[in-house]
Amino acid sequence: MRTKSELGQGLVEYAVIIVFLAILSIVALTFLSGGITNSLYDQVIGNL
Repeated sequence: MRTKSELGQGLVEYAVIIVFLAILSIVALTFLSGGITNSLYDQVIGNL
């Protein structure tokens, strides 16, 4: 059986994973935003 401390530890591990994925997503969007914005802008201008 799990004790309260083990159950809390599991929740903390899930929280750490979620925070890590959120930070990774933010960093990826930050680095890719310039390329995405420029290519979308070029397509719109090209269609005009």
